[in-house]
Amino acid sequence: METIIKEKWNEGLTKADNSYMKTRRITIDPITRLEGHGKIDILLDEKGEVEHAYYQIPEIRGFETFCLGRPAEEMPQITSRICGVCPTAHHMAATKALDSLYSIEPPPTARKLRELIYNAFMLEDHALHVYVLGGPDFIVGPTADKSKRNILGVIEKVGLETGKRVIDMRRKIRNIINYLGGKVIHPVFGLPGGVSKGLDPADLPEFKETAKEALEFARFTLQVFKDIVLKNDDYVKLITSDAYTHRTYYMGMVDENNRVNFYDGKLRVVDPDGKEFVKFEIKDYLEHIAERVEPWSYVKFNYLKTLGWNGYVEDANTSVYAVAPLARLNASAGMATEESQKAYEEYFKILGAKPVHHTLANHWARVVEMLQAAEKIVELVNDPEITGENIRTLPTAVPKLGVGVVEAPRGTLIHHFETDERGILTKVNLIVATQNNSARIAMSIDKAAKDLIHEGKADDGLLNMIEMAFRAYDPCNGCATHSLPGTVPIVINIYDKQKQLLQSISR
Repeated sequence: METIIKEKWNEGLTKADNSYMKTRRITIDPITRLEGHGKIDILLDEKGEVEHAYYQIPEIRGFETFCLGRPAEEMPQITSRICGVCPTAHHMAATKALDSLYSIEPPPTARKLRELIYNAFMLEDHALHVYVLGGPDFIVGPTADKSKRNILGVIEKVGLETGKRVIDMRRKIRNIINYLGGKVIHPVFGLPGGVSKGLDPADLPEFKETAKEALEFARFTLQVFKDIVLKNDDYVKLITSDAYTHRTYYMGMVDENNRVNFYDGKLRVVDPDGKEFVKFEIKDYLEHIAERVEPWSYVKFNYLKTLGWNGYVEDANTSVYAVAPLARLNASAGMATEESQKAYEEYFKILGAKPVHHTLANHWARVVEMLQAAEKIVELVNDPEITGENIRTLPTAVPKLGVGVVEAPRGTLIHHFETDERGILTKVNLIVATQNNSARIAMSIDKAAKDLIHEGKADDGLLNMIEMAFRAYDPCNGCATHSLPGTVPIVINIYDKQKQLLQSISR
């Protein structure tokens, strides 16, 4: 296996080197407003037209490897260190994998507390993207000066009071996470069969007040999106343009009524026409999802296993699928709460079809999900069981294999653990949201570059519009990178002054 990987790596490198001799290269390094590190290499032909654009993730982590030999109970804490932006997602997926590993169900109060903290996290994280990461492209403008395409530019555009409201709301939501999770960034909340802390009835009034404010904030954010984006014809044309459109499959978690669910349910996949392709239990994910590697990135590329790998193609021939807000709405029959359902119906009505294939529509779908998360918080803090004292069922089964899944803000997140009879990890497999999206992101970057760059002309604003192709997915590259089997290939290329390759050394 190691030999094959090295050969493929060097083969890909040689192709890239040969291509470089014939083309010009535009490199966006680093790419911005995302989690982790990455760059985009755009190869142009002699006429300045795009031959290919590569979305490259040069960092490598290796969590799947260095977790081996550790007690499985440590995984909710270890995996939350993968990312400082989505630690709650990893914490919850790992906790659910422990439930599965020990064949145990948490008591109703524990489950509801998990859902409460998780919906708070979804709302807070989506707000981060809407206002800080993805928002500047629309609130400030995709071709605005780069000094303005940031949170300061957003505040300047929407007003200081709105900026204060966003910061204050995120703080209050994070207080819920901190109260239950023990920490905001690295929670210590989830245990196999339950949670470590309950909700004191004396603190419930504050939770209810925050929940009320959170719902008003979600409504406000939807209105901001309508006013700034949907009322701007140029933005609507950009969202629906061919540069940001792909016909692929879509996957998301749904409840028994095929409604969007962030915490639990089955995984549903629909085809490019919106027809159900498959719906399966998370324990069966290996029957439906496959991974492959490319020589130009440390991110693995997923596809639908039963269809086989058909390349980066669209429509009937594709096996590429997407996750994240756009995919969740496409894969579902609706939302699980009243106001988010109305927003869902308006979303598809205005965009004119289901499924929606416009990548930039992820931003709108994200705001619809903010509404559901806020409504669920209100529902849960008003549930009489939320302050119950029975918050854990102690595990007694001998561990062997456990699989857990949640819908992270960036899409479907799977944790798979196998252990010996003592609960010591012998296998770890993490399939993160950005990895599920990686093939479609690669397609999005390539298509946007080919649509936007002509005659070698690429100013800063245009290059940002290419970055928008990946930014819509809200990728977390730190989460998505994994060690390859065997050793990490190291390649040294030596060029002369004319950029001619003199020697390539690999080991």
